[in-house]
Amino acid sequence: MCEKILYRISIKGRVQGVGYRWNAANEAISRDITGFVRNLSDGSVYIEAEGTREQLDSYLEWCRQGPRLSIVRALKFEAGDPEGYEDFRIEH
Repeated sequence: MCEKILYRISIKGRVQGVGYRWNAANEAISRDITGFVRNLSDGSVYIEAEGTREQLDSYLEWCRQGPRLSIVRALKFEAGDPEGYEDFRIEH
């Protein structure tokens, strides 16, 4: 079994009001990734995603593009120890 890791992902650009969180959650669930996504007050989106490195690297590629109406200007991430999330949710 592959070891799970956690990616903390910050996305800046036109990423609020374009369905980014909803699409990010669907993409994570389709990849069997757990964690959460939330909007931040500075207009960015923050994601904690847990899975194998292969799952998370594939997810990062999607995050760099985002949904059709989004414009991703910057994406940063750091890897860490898993938190043990059981599902993927949208936080408000």
